[in-house]
Amino acid sequence: MKEKLFESIAEAVIDGATSEVVSLVNQAVSEHIPAVEILNDALICGMNEVGALFKDGEMFVPEVLVSSKALQAGIDIIRPALADAGVKSAGRIVTVTVEGDLHDIGVKLVGMMLEGAGFEVINIGVDKKAEDIVAKIKELKPNILGMSAMLTTTMSNMKEVIEMLKRKGYLMI
Repeated sequence: MKEKLFESIAEAVIDGATSEVVSLVNQAVSEHIPAVEILNDALICGMNEVGALFKDGEMFVPEVLVSSKALQAGIDIIRPALADAGVKSAGRIVTVTVEGDLHDIGVKLVGMMLEGAGFEVINIGVDKKAEDIVAKIKELKPNILGMSAMLTTTMSNMKEVIEMLKRKGYLMI
């Protein structure tokens, strides 16, 4: 019975059916299925299949985004139960789009997938100056910084952030 419910949740994630994911995850919660099982055996299973379909060219970025939103809706329901169960975060990741670039679809997609994998993801926005990024790193103390730049003209701003992190002693390379 539980396995069939998990299959239905995974399929709803693949289909990007957010309302169905919400309904099915709520059903699983009402049946007292542990949140960590819902996450690993249903939600992440569905997103893993999305990744495979994307890799094989059978799914495209807009569809992956829809599936990611469905995944996120399920995670939002079980997040309190995961915390109560003592499920530890895999780490804290700060994501950002560097100065001069307003494109954030990719960084949001990556962030959703990382959240699904158990990371705490904090997106600090788009078009952020190196100084602002470094200040957030100081404040939030993440394990990982994920920077995005779609425009080749803004990629050099990543180097500026890295150099500033080195100078401030936050990055040891």
